[in-house]
Amino acid sequence: MGLNKPQPLKMYRHSLRKRVAIAFAICVAVLSLAWGFAFFAAIRLSEDRVLTQQLQVAANSYPVIPANLRGYDTVTSLPTSLQAWAQSNPAEGLYEFEAEELHVAVIAGDNQQRAFVVFDVAGIEAASSEDWWLLLVISAVVGTLGVLGFGLGVLVMRQAVAPVAQLATEVAEIDVQHLSAEDYKRIESSRFGDDEVGVLAATIERTLERISAFVTRERYFTSSASHELRTPITVITGALELLEHSELSSSDRKALDRVRRATLDMKTTIDMFLCLARETDDGLYHQQFFVTPLVSNAIDQQRHLLSRKQIDVDVDHLANPSISGHPQAFAIAVNNLVRNAFEHTLTGQGPITIRIKEHELLITNQLGGEADEQHMPTEASPQGYGLGLGIVQRLCERNGWSFSLHADEKRVVARLSW
Repeated sequence: MGLNKPQPLKMYRHSLRKRVAIAFAICVAVLSLAWGFAFFAAIRLSEDRVLTQQLQVAANSYPVIPANLRGYDTVTSLPTSLQAWAQSNPAEGLYEFEAEELHVAVIAGDNQQRAFVVFDVAGIEAASSEDWWLLLVISAVVGTLGVLGFGLGVLVMRQAVAPVAQLATEVAEIDVQHLSAEDYKRIESSRFGDDEVGVLAATIERTLERISAFVTRERYFTSSASHELRTPITVITGALELLEHSELSSSDRKALDRVRRATLDMKTTIDMFLCLARETDDGLYHQQFFVTPLVSNAIDQQRHLLSRKQIDVDVDHLANPSISGHPQAFAIAVNNLVRNAFEHTLTGQGPITIRIKEHELLITNQLGGEADEQHMPTEASPQGYGLGLGIVQRLCERNGWSFSLHADEKRVVARLSW
């Protein structure tokens, strides 16, 4: 399967970063233009209103034209309301008297002489009620522009990141727990162009294609291996059954028993690895089954390991639980735990206690004798008791069970919970 290398980012003509930057620039430019026109209109409206008000005052006084703007050379010639203020020798500048509706410009003349220009704005400035209406209108315009700007920003940014959202939707619709061989075709990376999103889509597509091919090979291998590996075991088992009916010496029967046990161990190992290798198992991980028969069967299969050790096995049936999961996986896990318990228990150590509770299975090895402490592992870990317990851990993870191992100076306890 050939894999095409993605092009470097510098080859992109329209990268996602560039599109986002352009979209942001467009949004800012449009908002700036809108605000500029709004402020320009407000300034022109204010100018027109002032001139209109002044012209209206003059029209109302016709044929006498009022003199709103007057100059005063002395303090005593100023209007009475301004004389007390002018005597305080104010600095040069512009002053406003709201109560008198007057605007005054102070001009510094020769010999520190002050001159005053008074502008009477009575009837020209807007009343307080009009100011509030104008403020309300401005606030409404500003709010409208803000809402429009937000909507425009959302629209522009949504269009800019639309390919990313589309790719995320396509990926989210793929069920990774039940991946089919055709799921990678749903990506269609050619739709996303040659930018960063296109490279990401192409990478996801190729990855899913490789995973799909792996799943196909895994299914083919497990189906073929299941048949090819079990067929010799079946032939050997049949031959052993025929030999059992033959007249054999005691030594031959012992050898036959060893072959039978080795064959059983090989069958268990094959079933164990095939169970772990399968990605899907046709819903077998949700079957309902009883624990007690599987535990009893495991004890019977592994009891030969105690034939020369003179160790008792105490089985406490405190409950008869029924659990959900893969029955073969549970049987493999229990067989491994029982076999490890039987194999690692030395003569004089015992008894072995197997306790079946409502939600857990406990297998306990009683340790005894100072001479045997050297055989006790220093850490309670699946790796400390052989490959089998590591496989038990994986089987439990696949089925939602939990497995733990505890070891101290007196006992080793394997716990399988569900």
